[in-house]
Amino acid sequence: MACSTKEDIDVQGHRGCRGLMPENSLPAFKKAIDLGVNTLELDIAITKDKQVVVSHEPFMSRVICLDSTGQGIPESKDKAYNLYNMSHTEIKAFDCGKKFHKGYPEQQKITVYKPLLREVFDLVKANNTKVRFNIEIKSKPEYYGIYTPEPEEYVMLVLNEIEANGMKEKSNLQSFDLNILEEIKLQSPDTVVALLVDEDEDIDKKLSQLSFQPELLSPYYKLLSKESVRKYQNKNFLVIPWTVNAKADMKKLLSWGADGIITDYPNILLDILK
Repeated sequence: MACSTKEDIDVQGHRGCRGLMPENSLPAFKKAIDLGVNTLELDIAITKDKQVVVSHEPFMSRVICLDSTGQGIPESKDKAYNLYNMSHTEIKAFDCGKKFHKGYPEQQKITVYKPLLREVFDLVKANNTKVRFNIEIKSKPEYYGIYTPEPEEYVMLVLNEIEANGMKEKSNLQSFDLNILEEIKLQSPDTVVALLVDEDEDIDKKLSQLSFQPELLSPYYKLLSKESVRKYQNKNFLVIPWTVNAKADMKKLLSWGADGIITDYPNILLDILK
């Protein structure tokens, strides 16, 4: 493990750097760039006006967002503010950075909005041309046509946005939704794809359900062992687990030879790698 360096390991800032700044916000991405991450991990949804917006949920989460009047979102309105039914102008009126997040007490509280993907691309162009993007298409079948477009249109909108901003060579796409991954390979066979595996899923079973072999494998980190990391690498996967926040877990995964780590605290991982 002592020989692992930032050059060997893909340090991915999860939602920018959620442990330090409001998630999926321009200040979080700027902070992650300044810290020295290799890759910005982020999530996307689609607006009413077919824009690609950066957001973990396709609705305003009451955990992190205040409404357009600066008030908390009540539980009765959970999922009520559907981004797919809102223009980006309407979305920008919600503050998703000032609300205290008990899971991330060190997170700096500032007013932020959900940016468009192209705003993140512009930020990187202005600050660091080397940083890459790991873009998660947030999707599940029960959301189709309600919170998100159908997979064919959804993938087309995302690929077009990446292409229009000249970021294809610097981006990979990931998803938990197998329909989305199949659609990516159909529309853009040379786009690098990551299979996300949830904590209650089986890695091998999920892999067997895909018609192709993705380049990247991103399971919940506790699904991995030293043996399985080696097994998947021997099958030509890059293994990049999520979301690893404890120093001891980071060190263990580095000792197992993980190709990268997705973390809310890239500062901690970068310190280890120094």
